[in-house]
Amino acid sequence: MTTLTPSRNRTLSHLDWLEADAIHILREVVGQCANPVLLFSGGKDSICLLRLAEKAFRPGPLPFPLLHIDTGHNYPEVLAFRDERAAELGARLIVRSVEDSIARGSVVLRDPGESRNRHQSVTLLEAIEAFGFDACIGGARRDEEKARAKERIMSLRDAFGQWDPKQQRPELWSLYNARTHPGENIRAFPISDWTELDVWQYIRRERLALPSIYFAHYRPVVRVGSRLRPVTPLTPAREDERIETLRVRFRTVGDITCTAPVASEADTLEAIIAETAAATQSERGATRFDDHTSESSMEERKKAGYF
Repeated sequence: MTTLTPSRNRTLSHLDWLEADAIHILREVVGQCANPVLLFSGGKDSICLLRLAEKAFRPGPLPFPLLHIDTGHNYPEVLAFRDERAAELGARLIVRSVEDSIARGSVVLRDPGESRNRHQSVTLLEAIEAFGFDACIGGARRDEEKARAKERIMSLRDAFGQWDPKQQRPELWSLYNARTHPGENIRAFPISDWTELDVWQYIRRERLALPSIYFAHYRPVVRVGSRLRPVTPLTPAREDERIETLRVRFRTVGDITCTAPVASEADTLEAIIAETAAATQSERGATRFDDHTSESSMEERKKAGYF
């Protein structure tokens, strides 16, 4: 019988430490919660999260389904990738649509062209109630936005799905409390301490596939202040806007109506990592229109149930 022992000469990289912590958190969620679910959109953070779940629980099946809240205004390349990746893993994928919430009357738009991004909160809470999920595992990171920097790894939500930053539990020495009372919910963030650069370095190390829009490509856009807005059937150019075809990529993907690309020549992982290392603005700061309606826009949405 051969006994395998770890090499004493091996030095763990920072990615090894981040990976080990994330796997520990995933196992804590599954160990403490009765009915967890992993939020999977096909974006880079959830792609990393799914890889970590594979490492935490393989060769057995994933001990939770995947859930995506679809606004109906997502990039088709990302949705196609989402479906392909779930099928490849043999994972159960649950898709709940904001469109259905509109049909039920639980979401009411002020006008047909309004962004549906913030309305995902309602559809998510409806899915949690319908399936009885007591924990939602997601790929949010503290470096994305100042409201997310207040989050615990295990973020408690009350019976109304609301987040109160003053009512969060202490997390000392990597001890996590994911227990809830009936009706309450945990939002778990295994990669909370990762940075955008960590995510890209992990994707390169693990050789993870990605939707094509993360790499530089030509796309028609218009300039809106310091940002670029893609020209699509959902977001057509106005009469006073000039359409330009620029080489761009997406640092983050989401609802078409509020996610902006950035000018870029980075068409390989190495180029994206170099570009990310040199960036002076966070990905949400550079690409999200919906985070800039007020100083507290993200925090207000999170208090209402947003992930």
